[in-house]
Amino acid sequence: MYKVLIADDEKIIRMGLCSIIDWNAEGFEIIGLAANGSEALQVIEQSNPDVVMIDIRMPKLHGLDAIREARAAGFTGRVIVLSGYSDFEYAQTAINYGVLSYLTKPVDKEQLLSVIRKIRQELDEKARAEESRDEFFNKTRKSLLRGFFTEELSLNDAEQRVLGLTHSGYQVLFYEKYDQNTEDISYSLADILRVANADEQEIETVQIDDSQVLLLKGHHPIERLSQLLEKYENELPPEKNSPLDQLFIACGSVVKHVSEIPRSYHEALHMMSRRFFCDENQHSMLYDESIEAESEEAPDLSSEERQELKQRIITEYSDRLVNNIQVFNRNKTAETLQQLRTMLYNAPLSIEDEKNLSVDIYLKIKEKLLLLYSQSEIPFQANSSVLQYIMNSCYLHEILRFFSEQFDMIMTSIGYSSRDSIIDDVIYYIDHNFQTNITLENIAPLFGYNSSYLGKIFSKKMGMNFNAYLDHVRTEKAKEILTTSKAQVYKVAEMVGYKNVDYFHIKFKKHTGCSPAEYRKQNS
Repeated sequence: MYKVLIADDEKIIRMGLCSIIDWNAEGFEIIGLAANGSEALQVIEQSNPDVVMIDIRMPKLHGLDAIREARAAGFTGRVIVLSGYSDFEYAQTAINYGVLSYLTKPVDKEQLLSVIRKIRQELDEKARAEESRDEFFNKTRKSLLRGFFTEELSLNDAEQRVLGLTHSGYQVLFYEKYDQNTEDISYSLADILRVANADEQEIETVQIDDSQVLLLKGHHPIERLSQLLEKYENELPPEKNSPLDQLFIACGSVVKHVSEIPRSYHEALHMMSRRFFCDENQHSMLYDESIEAESEEAPDLSSEERQELKQRIITEYSDRLVNNIQVFNRNKTAETLQQLRTMLYNAPLSIEDEKNLSVDIYLKIKEKLLLLYSQSEIPFQANSSVLQYIMNSCYLHEILRFFSEQFDMIMTSIGYSSRDSIIDDVIYYIDHNFQTNITLENIAPLFGYNSSYLGKIFSKKMGMNFNAYLDHVRTEKAKEILTTSKAQVYKVAEMVGYKNVDYFHIKFKKHTGCSPAEYRKQNS
């Protein structure tokens, strides 16, 4: 609706003009009635109407004088002059003040409608032109900022002034929805920061690719952001469905000069790329120079070196976690997962590489445990489900929590609840790993003991030392293989953990009184 002021010293004429046509149907609303020129001028100054219908001769201040003063003060609205005198001199003066129409009283309805509709058309065209101009300027403004942030272009002094880059401090930040699986966020971070900041020009919003980027200019929005981030730190988790709960913010550092703004942008971008490593309920990341230093120090690996690193991590952590699971040591499992988190955080690998690596670690553990506990009912998830879960995870802590839950389930399913002493756990481990290079020294740390002390309590519990028990288990397994298969003796030795076939002969004869070949012949 366009705003209309009607000014006439005769009340009956003011009322008549209000009702002579349906103003609302024509796109106008009457926002004021004035009985003299002074009142009219006051309304013009306060409300800046789009159209003024004003009588020439009025008390205190004539209509044309009121228009002259309003024009001098910057009023640009349309003016329709009303007069009871068909006087060319008045009409000529009115034209000098930019008056659009000169209507004589009593006003003819059709003539007024014609004038009003012409004004409506002009105002609509002007509004469209201004909207188009503003839209063009806004696009140009955002295009300049995008290019400046990404260092594709530089800004001259005039462009800096147009963009309002005349402050003593700047900060760039990215924001996006916290929960990647929800609908779009219902809060605008720019609006939140403007709550205590009336100057909208101090906050610029730009979309770059799929990211929302904010440029804060001056002390007020930067201080407001600082207060907001403090709230993040002090309210974990944030109140459900609050702005804090829906947003994730990555911030560059505060810089003092316009030329440093691209640096703050790249810092914020780098922080956003590290979001995968956030802790649970962490809603913000501030640029830290130490992180950048570590990133710069990280070696630039070739594809072969990268593949070698990934394979080394997979082998090391799958072996360690299998051992932790087998000895039912939940504390060690948690500690190893935390060490894996640190390893992945610092590794010069992409997020996609690290997700694939996590899948490989899990599948390697599954493969080993299925081989070790082929008789056990372990409710492993399907490989496709594991792959989908890990690859769709937004955070590393989600993947590690999944690992922890799976490993706890595995420990329970392979018999953790029946183990009531540390030696039972050691025996259980030996019974399932005798074929490996197992020694008291390399398994004692798995149970949280030094080898000397573990050896003493093992001997006391079992009536024989660790090595004797291991030889006994290996011999019993060898006897089973010799009588149920045609495997050659050297192969049987390898299958039960002896790398040297002659040493196997010695140990086997010590326990059975005969050689492996003789035992097979006697018991086949």
